[in-house]
Amino acid sequence: MSRLAVVCGGSRGIGKAVSHLLAERGCRIAVVSRSEGIAQATVASLHGDDHMAFSCDISKEQEVQKTFETIQKTCGNISYLVNAAGINRDGLLVRTKPEDMVSLLHTNLLGSMLTCRAALRSMLHSQGAAIINIGSVVGLKGNSGQCVYSASKAGLEGFTRSLAKEVASRNIRVNLVAPGFIHTDMTAEMSEEAVKRSIPLGRFGEPEEVARAVLFLLESSYVTGEVLVVDGGLQLAM
Repeated sequence: MSRLAVVCGGSRGIGKAVSHLLAERGCRIAVVSRSEGIAQATVASLHGDDHMAFSCDISKEQEVQKTFETIQKTCGNISYLVNAAGINRDGLLVRTKPEDMVSLLHTNLLGSMLTCRAALRSMLHSQGAAIINIGSVVGLKGNSGQCVYSASKAGLEGFTRSLAKEVASRNIRVNLVAPGFIHTDMTAEMSEEAVKRSIPLGRFGEPEEVARAVLFLLESSYVTGEVLVVDGGLQLAM
């Protein structure tokens, strides 16, 4: 049977590109999204059969646990987990409401912790299992006006490296992809012409380019606990 890949945030942006690429590689995809309708539409657009859509708010423990139990029962053991769900609310720290801080941390950091914990027991039964968390170059370098977002993504780096150490003996690999500016809903309102002047390659990236980095790490059997930056050289200028 083909590998089962669970893609959280798999109905839009980078997650959607990952879903499409893994489906083309022959994986069965479980698309997890807050919106079941959008998840189902993504599933309908994927290459091949046996893909499924699941509605879940990954920041809520009970929803995550229930969703992954359902995935296990209906789809089988998980080989790949990709955590691409995330939100962003830019603003200076002194103007950021505490509830927005909590929302960002719960979705971007706690959510990935919850999905990893829920998936691990299933992954123990899969050969060559792997987890990819989607971070950000901002989590590595910091950025004015993105204190909370940066903290959530920096936390993902520490979490990824620590989890990689915990599960390496069970032959489960855990890595982080850190994108720069990518054409997604998050960057749709940015002034691209002004921002891309700070990017050495002179352009925003495409979700498909990040997806190829995710695929590389999923299939690289001797790589774990690493951070792969996909930013057009942006970190060189930060």
